[in-house]
Amino acid sequence: MVKDRSVTLAAITGAHGVTGEVRLKLFGEGLEALKRHKSFNDGALTLKKLRDDNKGGAIARFAEITDRSAAEQLRGTTLDVARSALPALDEGEYYHADLLGLAAICDDGQQLGTVVAVENFGAGDIVEIEGPPGEDGKRPRFMVPMTRQAVPDWNAERLVVARDFVP
Repeated sequence: MVKDRSVTLAAITGAHGVTGEVRLKLFGEGLEALKRHKSFNDGALTLKKLRDDNKGGAIARFAEITDRSAAEQLRGTTLDVARSALPALDEGEYYHADLLGLAAICDDGQQLGTVVAVENFGAGDIVEIEGPPGEDGKRPRFMVPMTRQAVPDWNAERLVVARDFVP
Protein backbone atom coordinates (compact mmCIF):
# COMPACT_ATOMS: atom_id res chain seq x y z
CA MET A 1 0.00 0.00 0.00
CA VAL A 2 1.38 3.41 -0.99
CA LYS A 3 1.57 6.08 1.69
CA ASP A 4 -0.60 9.10 0.88
CA ARG A 5 1.84 11.87 1.64
CA SER A 6 2.31 15.17 -0.12
CA VAL A 7 4.48 15.23 -3.21
CA THR A 8 6.13 18.48 -4.32
CA LEU A 9 5.76 19.21 -8.05
CA ALA A 10 7.12 22.77 -8.16
CA ALA A 11 8.22 25.77 -6.07
CA ILE A 12 7.37 29.44 -6.44
CA THR A 13 10.58 31.36 -7.07
CA GLY A 14 9.13 34.85 -7.28
CA ALA A 15 6.66 37.25 -8.83
CA HIS A 16 6.29 37.73 -12.58
CA GLY A 17 4.84 41.04 -13.66
CA VAL A 18 2.40 43.15 -11.66
CA THR A 19 -0.84 41.17 -11.97
CA GLY A 20 -0.05 38.32 -9.57
CA GLU A 21 1.61 35.79 -11.81
CA VAL A 22 4.45 33.75 -10.30
CA ARG A 23 7.59 32.09 -11.64
CA LEU A 24 7.92 28.37 -10.90
CA LYS A 25 10.83 25.97 -10.58
CA LEU A 26 9.56 22.61 -11.84
CA PHE A 27 10.39 19.21 -10.38
CA GLY A 28 9.75 15.71 -11.65
CA GLU A 29 8.32 15.49 -15.15
CA GLY A 30 7.97 19.24 -15.60
CA LEU A 31 5.21 21.32 -17.12
CA GLU A 32 3.03 18.46 -18.38
CA ALA A 33 2.95 16.80 -14.95
CA LEU A 34 1.94 20.10 -13.35
CA LYS A 35 -0.85 20.71 -15.89
CA ARG A 36 -2.64 17.55 -14.70
CA HIS A 37 -3.50 19.27 -11.41
CA LYS A 38 -5.73 22.28 -10.75
CA SER A 39 -5.47 22.45 -6.96
CA PHE A 40 -2.37 22.50 -4.75
CA ASN A 41 -1.52 22.54 -1.05
CA ASP A 42 -4.82 20.99 0.09
CA GLY A 43 -6.87 23.43 -1.97
CA ALA A 44 -5.07 26.60 -0.86
CA LEU A 45 -3.98 27.41 -4.43
CA THR A 46 -6.16 26.97 -7.53
CA LEU A 47 -4.37 27.01 -10.88
CA LYS A 48 -6.01 29.26 -13.48
CA LYS A 49 -3.27 29.47 -16.12
CA LEU A 50 0.12 27.86 -16.75
CA ARG A 51 2.69 28.42 -19.48
CA ASP A 52 6.29 27.53 -20.25
CA ASP A 53 8.83 30.26 -19.49
CA ASN A 54 11.21 28.83 -22.16
CA LYS A 55 13.96 28.59 -19.51
CA GLY A 56 13.07 25.23 -17.95
CA GLY A 57 10.49 26.69 -15.57
CA ALA A 58 6.96 28.02 -15.85
CA ILE A 59 4.76 31.05 -15.27
CA ALA A 60 1.52 30.44 -13.36
CA ARG A 61 -1.55 32.35 -12.32
CA PHE A 62 -3.52 31.22 -9.27
CA ALA A 63 -7.05 32.37 -8.42
CA GLU A 64 -5.96 33.37 -4.91
CA ILE A 65 -3.09 35.65 -6.02
CA THR A 66 -4.28 38.95 -7.45
CA ASP A 67 -1.27 41.29 -7.33
CA ARG A 68 2.50 41.42 -7.28
CA SER A 69 2.68 41.89 -3.51
CA ALA A 70 0.73 38.68 -2.88
CA ALA A 71 2.89 36.86 -5.45
CA GLU A 72 6.11 38.04 -3.79
CA GLN A 73 4.92 36.79 -0.40
CA LEU A 74 4.66 33.27 -1.81
CA ARG A 75 8.33 33.06 -2.82
CA GLY A 76 9.65 29.71 -1.58
CA THR A 77 6.20 28.11 -1.34
CA THR A 78 6.09 24.59 -2.74
CA LEU A 79 3.21 23.28 -4.83
CA ASP A 80 2.17 19.96 -3.36
CA VAL A 81 -0.43 17.34 -4.27
CA ALA A 82 -1.47 14.15 -2.49
CA ARG A 83 0.49 11.08 -3.60
CA SER A 84 -2.82 9.41 -4.48
CA ALA A 85 -3.47 12.14 -7.11
CA LEU A 86 -0.45 11.05 -9.16
CA PRO A 87 -0.71 8.58 -12.07
CA ALA A 88 -0.08 4.88 -11.49
CA LEU A 89 3.44 3.67 -12.24
CA ASP A 90 4.73 0.86 -14.41
CA GLU A 91 6.85 -1.98 -13.04
CA GLY A 92 10.27 -0.71 -11.93
CA GLU A 93 9.16 2.94 -11.67
CA TYR A 94 8.86 4.91 -8.44
CA TYR A 95 8.13 8.33 -7.07
CA HIS A 96 10.84 9.78 -4.82
CA ALA A 97 8.22 10.24 -2.11
CA ASP A 98 7.62 6.47 -2.08
CA LEU A 99 11.29 5.78 -1.23
CA LEU A 100 11.62 8.30 1.61
CA GLY A 101 11.35 6.67 5.01
CA LEU A 102 11.81 3.12 3.75
CA ALA A 103 13.88 0.74 5.84
CA ALA A 104 17.12 -0.05 4.01
CA ILE A 105 18.56 -3.55 4.32
CA CYS A 106 21.54 -5.29 2.76
CA ASP A 107 20.90 -8.24 0.47
CA ASP A 108 22.47 -10.41 3.21
CA GLY A 109 19.79 -9.27 5.69
CA GLN A 110 21.82 -6.68 7.63
CA GLN A 111 19.78 -3.63 8.71
CA LEU A 112 21.37 -0.53 7.16
CA GLY A 113 19.05 2.27 8.26
CA THR A 114 16.45 4.48 6.60
CA VAL A 115 16.19 6.23 3.24
CA VAL A 116 16.34 9.95 4.10
CA ALA A 117 16.80 11.58 0.68
CA VAL A 118 16.68 10.96 -3.05
CA GLU A 119 18.98 13.16 -5.13
CA ASN A 120 19.66 13.49 -8.82
CA PHE A 121 22.80 15.33 -9.88
CA GLY A 122 22.26 14.60 -13.57
CA ALA A 123 23.39 11.00 -13.96
CA GLY A 124 20.41 9.29 -12.32
CA ASP A 125 18.79 9.00 -8.92
CA ILE A 126 20.84 8.38 -5.80
CA VAL A 127 19.32 7.35 -2.48
CA GLU A 128 20.83 8.56 0.77
CA ILE A 129 20.64 6.15 3.69
CA GLU A 130 21.07 7.15 7.32
CA GLY A 131 22.28 4.38 9.59
CA PRO A 132 21.74 3.87 13.32
CA PRO A 133 23.77 6.00 15.75
CA GLY A 134 27.38 4.94 16.25
CA GLU A 135 29.33 4.95 19.51
CA ASP A 136 29.88 8.69 19.09
CA GLY A 137 26.12 9.27 18.76
CA LYS A 138 26.39 10.36 15.14
CA ARG A 139 24.28 8.72 12.45
CA PRO A 140 26.42 7.74 9.47
CA ARG A 141 25.06 8.42 6.00
CA PHE A 142 25.97 6.94 2.65
CA MET A 143 24.66 7.17 -0.89
CA VAL A 144 23.75 4.43 -3.33
CA PRO A 145 22.83 4.77 -7.02
CA MET A 146 19.23 3.76 -7.69
CA THR A 147 20.19 1.12 -10.26
CA ARG A 148 19.32 -2.60 -10.45
CA GLN A 149 22.95 -3.47 -9.63
CA ALA A 150 22.96 -1.40 -6.43
CA VAL A 151 19.29 -1.73 -5.45
CA PRO A 152 18.06 -5.08 -6.75
CA ASP A 153 14.66 -4.83 -5.03
CA TRP A 154 12.34 -2.44 -3.25
CA ASN A 155 8.69 -2.29 -2.27
CA ALA A 156 6.44 -0.24 0.02
CA GLU A 157 8.16 -1.69 3.10
CA ARG A 158 11.89 -1.76 2.39
CA LEU A 159 14.75 -1.07 -0.01
CA VAL A 160 17.38 -3.78 -0.58
CA VAL A 161 21.00 -2.71 -1.22
CA ALA A 162 23.59 -5.03 -2.76
CA ARG A 163 26.55 -5.81 -0.43
CA ASP A 164 29.04 -4.35 -2.93
CA PHE A 165 27.46 -0.90 -2.45
CA VAL A 166 27.49 -0.89 1.36
CA PRO A 167 30.46 0.96 2.93
